[in-house]
Amino acid sequence: MSTGPAIAVAVTFVWLGMVVAISFVEAPLKFRAPSVTLQVGLGIGRLVFRALNTVEVGFALVILAIVAAVPTPARIAVTFSVAMATLAIQLIAVRPRLTRRSDQVLAGLDAPRSRAHYAYVGLEVVKTAALLAAGILLLTV
Repeated sequence: MSTGPAIAVAVTFVWLGMVVAISFVEAPLKFRAPSVTLQVGLGIGRLVFRALNTVEVGFALVILAIVAAVPTPARIAVTFSVAMATLAIQLIAVRPRLTRRSDQVLAGLDAPRSRAHYAYVGLEVVKTAALLAAGILLLTV
């Protein structure tokens, strides 16, 4: 395996690990911790997901550069496209809605639960599956 694909494998599995650890482990558990109020949990969550999303964009750019520079089988390019499109939808369409609701809660308002949260989780599942598939496919090249 040459350097580009090896880097893509490493970045893919680190990205996958970060998404699983933060979205499916840390995020739900923080609200079960003693003395963590909704406001504190939301404040922490905003910081953590802003950092995660920033790193994800960086990882997506690295993978995009490798896919553009090195001949890549279509099935791998498609799985990465799904992961990157999912990230874009989360950042452009879903996160702003979640931010508006968390702004209201942090301001002390009794805001109703947002369905955007379910959309974000669903997109995380899609992104996780796409990254797992891309990583496995990269290992077969």
